[in-house]
Amino acid sequence: MSTDFSDVALAARIDTLLDLVLREQRLVGAVVLVRHRGCEMYRRAAGYLDREAGKLMRDDALFRLASVSKPIVSAAALALVGQGRLQLDDPVAQWLPYFQPRQADGRLAAITVHQLLTHTAGLDYGFFQPPGGPYAQAGVSDGMDASRVSLQDNLRRLAGVPLAFAPGQRWAYSIATDVLGGVIEQAAGLPLVQAVRQLVTAPLGMHDTDFVAVDHARLAVAYADCVAGQPQPRRLHDSGDDHLPFLDGMAGFTLSPARALDAAAYASGGAGMVGSAPDFMRLLETLRLGGAPLLPPGLASEMGRSHTGEMALPFWPGRGFGLGFTVLTDPLLAGTAESAGSWRMGGTYGHSWFVDPLRELSVVAFTNTAIEGMAGPFVEQLCRAVYGEDLA
Repeated sequence: MSTDFSDVALAARIDTLLDLVLREQRLVGAVVLVRHRGCEMYRRAAGYLDREAGKLMRDDALFRLASVSKPIVSAAALALVGQGRLQLDDPVAQWLPYFQPRQADGRLAAITVHQLLTHTAGLDYGFFQPPGGPYAQAGVSDGMDASRVSLQDNLRRLAGVPLAFAPGQRWAYSIATDVLGGVIEQAAGLPLVQAVRQLVTAPLGMHDTDFVAVDHARLAVAYADCVAGQPQPRRLHDSGDDHLPFLDGMAGFTLSPARALDAAAYASGGAGMVGSAPDFMRLLETLRLGGAPLLPPGLASEMGRSHTGEMALPFWPGRGFGLGFTVLTDPLLAGTAESAGSWRMGGTYGHSWFVDPLRELSVVAFTNTAIEGMAGPFVEQLCRAVYGEDLA
């Protein structure tokens, strides 16, 4: 397929979509960036940073990244691998002796760093479990609530819950990146906040990205999707916990937007970072171009290769999982115009992104509207607009 990525044609397609979703009040605000062959082809801040205050979105807005944290923290782990300070086949218990969860039959489980990165460790997320499920009973935080638990205490609680399956047996999106954060602390000899800064964000000049917002004035207000009877997305509670339903039978998300301003909240490697779209684009382009100065080319290539073989990824047909994000294996099954080998992920607070290495294309879409910006129709519509497909 020949796609017109010229700045005029691309801008017209994405502008049309953004104008539509804002008019329909599916999103409150968004920042969308597109780079092709290393050149910026599109940049727009649209809608509101803070609707109630009348503050317009800005392209350097800060967003609660949720799972967009995972590629950043995974890159930090791989930077340690590249330096010879950590190995992919290291047992997690080598670094975290207290983290030795058992399987359902009571046997100890041997989890590796590789299994944490690929989400094949047998772990789960509380929001995928039924209300009052095992993680809730154990007081395990998903890394997005107002819990005052420390990282080590959270991992100790997690280690006390039987695994959902034997490590390496199958794939499940999970809190594994939080465990990886604990490993990084030990391997780097630094708190996770400092380790990620030293290994990833400082070398790339990602000065807007940290575990707390670096500038309160630029932090986008968080909103939740419209529901029946509401004329527009509602503002999430500014303090304490808020609840966001996800799928039937699941507990859903417990979110504390104020966590982005709380330096005492534990550093969640899977969901706890705050950053800007330009910063994250810098990381994606670094990885697409081979990883320097963070990683040697071989490790960057491994990060973007599927490591899950024939394992099915629930919610992501036609995709496998690399070392921190999904990798497209079957475009037809996935129903997408992306090239095989493309990387993609999102974040609960309303984000999506993808990289198409074959077409030398990187796209970042950060919004402040959950969960439309992560898993709603907007995500597919944006992809189709980028590739020049009919939006109908």
